[in-house]
Amino acid sequence: MPQTNKARASGGSSGENTGPESGEPPPARAEADQSDPLIVKSPSDPKKYRYIELSNGLKALLISDLTQSESNKEPVAKEEEDSSEEEDGDSESTNEDSSCVRKCSSEKQSAAALCISVGSFSDPADLPGLAHFLEHMVFMGSEKYPAENGFDAFLKRHGGSDNASTDCERTIFKFDVQRKYFREALDRWAQFFIGPLMIPDAVDREVEAVDSEYQMAQPLDSNRKEMLFGGLAKAGHPMSKFFWGNAQTLKNEPREKNINTYERLREFWRRYYSAHYMTLAVQSKETLDNLEEWVREIFIKIPNNGQPRADFSDLQDPFDTPDFNKLYRVVPVRKIHALTISWALPPQGKHYRVKPLHYISWLIGHEGAGSILSLLRKKCWALALFGGNSESGFDQNTTYSIFSVSITLSDEGFHNFFQVIHIVFQYLKMLQSVGPQQRLYEEIQKIEASEFHYQEQMEPIEFVANICENMQLFPKEDFLRGDQLMFEYNPEVISAPLRLLTPATANILLLSPEHDGLCHLKEKWFGTQYSVEDIPQEYCDLWAGDFPLNPDLHLPAENRFIATDFTLKTSDCPDTDFPVKIIDNERGRLWFRKDNKFKIPKVYARFQLLAPIIQESPKNLVLFDLFVNILAHNLAETAYDADVAQLEYMLFPGDHGLFIRLKGFNHKLSLLLNLIVDHLANFSTTPNVFSMFIEQLKKTYYIILIKPDQLGRDVRLQILEHHRWSVMQKYKVIMTDLGVTDLMDFVNRFKAELFVEGLIQGNFTSAESKEFLQYFIEKLQYKAPPAEPPVLFRVVELPQTHHLCKVQSLNKADANSEVTVYYQTGLKNLREHTLMELLVMHMEEPCFDFLRTKETLGYQVYPSCRNTSGVLGFSVTVETQATKFSTDFVEGKIEAFLDNFEEKMVNLSDEAFQTQVTALIKLKECEDTQLGEEVDRNWFEVLTQQYVFDRLNKEIEVLKNVTKDELVSFFMEHRHASSRKLSIHVCSLFAESILLLKHH
Repeated sequence: MPQTNKARASGGSSGENTGPESGEPPPARAEADQSDPLIVKSPSDPKKYRYIELSNGLKALLISDLTQSESNKEPVAKEEEDSSEEEDGDSESTNEDSSCVRKCSSEKQSAAALCISVGSFSDPADLPGLAHFLEHMVFMGSEKYPAENGFDAFLKRHGGSDNASTDCERTIFKFDVQRKYFREALDRWAQFFIGPLMIPDAVDREVEAVDSEYQMAQPLDSNRKEMLFGGLAKAGHPMSKFFWGNAQTLKNEPREKNINTYERLREFWRRYYSAHYMTLAVQSKETLDNLEEWVREIFIKIPNNGQPRADFSDLQDPFDTPDFNKLYRVVPVRKIHALTISWALPPQGKHYRVKPLHYISWLIGHEGAGSILSLLRKKCWALALFGGNSESGFDQNTTYSIFSVSITLSDEGFHNFFQVIHIVFQYLKMLQSVGPQQRLYEEIQKIEASEFHYQEQMEPIEFVANICENMQLFPKEDFLRGDQLMFEYNPEVISAPLRLLTPATANILLLSPEHDGLCHLKEKWFGTQYSVEDIPQEYCDLWAGDFPLNPDLHLPAENRFIATDFTLKTSDCPDTDFPVKIIDNERGRLWFRKDNKFKIPKVYARFQLLAPIIQESPKNLVLFDLFVNILAHNLAETAYDADVAQLEYMLFPGDHGLFIRLKGFNHKLSLLLNLIVDHLANFSTTPNVFSMFIEQLKKTYYIILIKPDQLGRDVRLQILEHHRWSVMQKYKVIMTDLGVTDLMDFVNRFKAELFVEGLIQGNFTSAESKEFLQYFIEKLQYKAPPAEPPVLFRVVELPQTHHLCKVQSLNKADANSEVTVYYQTGLKNLREHTLMELLVMHMEEPCFDFLRTKETLGYQVYPSCRNTSGVLGFSVTVETQATKFSTDFVEGKIEAFLDNFEEKMVNLSDEAFQTQVTALIKLKECEDTQLGEEVDRNWFEVLTQQYVFDRLNKEIEVLKNVTKDELVSFFMEHRHASSRKLSIHVCSLFAESILLLKHH
């Protein structure tokens, strides 16, 4: 089912408004602005909460970020009529950073989210995808604010964003904006639910956006699996519906059948977008009394149709059919072997206080000694395993709960997949025989209680989205904790679903490229090729009997990584606003800052191990990838207890070095770092493990190359950056005859000569931090390189002309093409980078409106600020359906947009310019919600060796004196006078051929 990044459309008539016309007064209060004592929150949570119910049935949770010492420093903006009718690269990549805005501490964004208890289960049989389509359409103007993209334009002017998603039984809308404009934004947003236009012309155009979203979803194996699995439900059960919707179901077929989609949208809105189905969460640095006044005044106008909610709870056992307990072989898009074993259980939502599936999945998904994955790894049959229930609408709703075990198989594991299944069934039988264990339950309980007690704050927009959905699921006292805590041990409740996880009721889904040509059935909507077969009798007989258990399978031992000391440490050095250098020599450099703001017993530690040999050749890069993957494999079993104890770690092969990231409670974090460094120092592997990861890395490179966006990025950066080796070059190397000796020679050279740089922030002293870097030096015994290794590539200066590179997509089944038009501007300096951020911010909404809403070129349309190894530029990217538009046509439309944008910039009023400048300043001043955001910002400075830790303050000073003429001149110069343009077209194979045939 669709989880949209953005859902919008354009205007029409809204239907009847049966709600009151004016706000209702709040009830009298004994004490003003007091938090509701019945709502249980984390002790580390400083926010205040109040729950209210409006007379139209809407339920709201008000969340105040205002602390006792704060007062309203800034007035709420007076409401006025609107006068105007992603990031690429990995998180550790230093060569290109396309995310423009970084934050400093001043004030949080205000945010709101609304959940409606209706979703795709309620789609009418003759209009599949209608719920998802309506989620798009309500964005496109309202009776009060008729401008088609008016809400988005308003948010962009004031540093905001919005999003929406449609699930099986719920639909969620959310947005954030600067606090000053929150009151007006609430009023504009509420019109989605009070009086959306949904004009017929917009219906026709927005169908194309839904269809584009569907086309983009088709190449994803996860979506294809869900559609195939849903099709196994009983006839008449909503799980068998096509939730996405496309041009066929929402435009072409309705016209053939004389179905008026526009009228049916309005009818669906009237029936299901009713106040008593809605839960609302709003968060801002306002008093609770102010928030209550606004919510009552604005949201009371949402109509209540008085009809009962859609109820599907009587449709139990949807997968109790002869077709379920079979083996389904599937041809995947990606070259992977994957096994999924699934059971359909009675709905488990009512047992949220016990969370039986969470307990079972914790054991099934365990990776330590005695686990399923531990045994499979020893046999070199599997690389990863995930078990449990995702709690999405697909996995858990009022008609069933899915429990699944998903295993990424090696080639050897694929050829022994029935033995893999047998190991899973043995483990389940062991769990059933020993029964629920109070010791293990209480261990999980303890870990999650500590995490809840000391949890870091989420971004407001994500927090309110989570809470408004929780309000549909839990009683008031558990709104904030119902999805996080295990409240009570109840062995009977745990045993009930555990007993149902039997071989006789399991569905088996096996994905492998080796099935190509052997699967002659095709799923209707995504075209997935599959076959169905009975499970062989020998295995049916084996699993029906009392089969013996493998003695290597057993319950986990006690976890030594669970923190018990949560004391906040006293600083051993002066407090500073930014990290300070506490070690600097030829073998390493360490930056440190003691946290005195968030005051939680956690630490973030990040290191980059720079080695000059990595970029010597494509072969070295491949060996480096193998090394990091096998190192993670070697660590997996021993470090898993740390992972479940909320000590997170990640190893990542960067362009110039190995990145190690650690985060968690400081009490036991040093144990984890020591474990990682010990494994690094004593690295070894076996021929079987080496062969397994050679095959896996071939698949990984292939998966990158078949994605249009990844292929386009790889081509663009290979053109721009000297000595960058492409993924295609790495793919060619891995197809050669590499051996364990090659790997060990590389690893020994890697460890011999290093420069280690790190950053540590949180509840640590400087003395403890120094021990971390010292441990690297003592255990690895490395030498310093002759010169400090580079962290950036050299970049080609494009000649002042247009360059075009067209490449064919390597995925024959993908009907999507991608066009990126890139303009290089020159070496990055602080002022020009700030101007580029401002320019792209101005560009975002007009780009969406021109290329997606009006030209309907595709679902993904966006401008980006490009910082490529210190060289600045901007780009516009469109992902389009190649069956509809050629890449040349799309590039022409991008240039038409840039012409249109240039005209807008020239005619931009001083007031509109200043509004955008203020919005960007406010975004840069926006308060960090957690320590990790501050660490991310500081780590970027260390990673790129720029060390401008007060960059935001400097950029804000630039923004305060930038002029409109300077910005317009900056754009005009780099688009015309000194234009250095590079276009990358990734062209769909079969779709371009279809277009050619159409033109003939």
